[in-house]
Amino acid sequence: MSAVANPALTPPGALGGQPAPRPAGAPPTPAGAPARRAAGAAAEGAPAGAGRAPAGASFADSLRDAQRAEPLRFSRHALERVQRRGIELGPATLGRLQDGVGRAAGKGSRDSVVLVDGTAFVVSVSNRTVLTAVGPEHMREHVFTNIDSAVIA
Repeated sequence: MSAVANPALTPPGALGGQPAPRPAGAPPTPAGAPARRAAGAAAEGAPAGAGRAPAGASFADSLRDAQRAEPLRFSRHALERVQRRGIELGPATLGRLQDGVGRAAGKGSRDSVVLVDGTAFVVSVSNRTVLTAVGPEHMREHVFTNIDSAVIA
């Protein structure tokens, strides 16, 4: 009596006597070679990672893309400074600011100064929140503290 305990543990093709199907475009198996190699296994003597599928986007790229999708927020303080100092926030400026915040996030920054056309925006990168804004005419009298990066966008 030839019973198979668990067919899921039997190699493909072993139950029906047929060889395992080859993926489309795969080269023929040489005579005497094993029918299949475990998925992801590298050939002997091959460099590490040689048997792996090509990698897609890096984690940092994926993270940056995900953060770009989330809009920037402005703190109440930042909105007051933008209004009082007459800083223009057109779509082009906001787009460059958002891109600068995305680049800072990709480098692991937490708090950054993002410079857009002479205007400095202090941004909490992790919260994607603009904390304050300083126009070029007020730049001389300011010192930026508690930042870990600067981005020119």
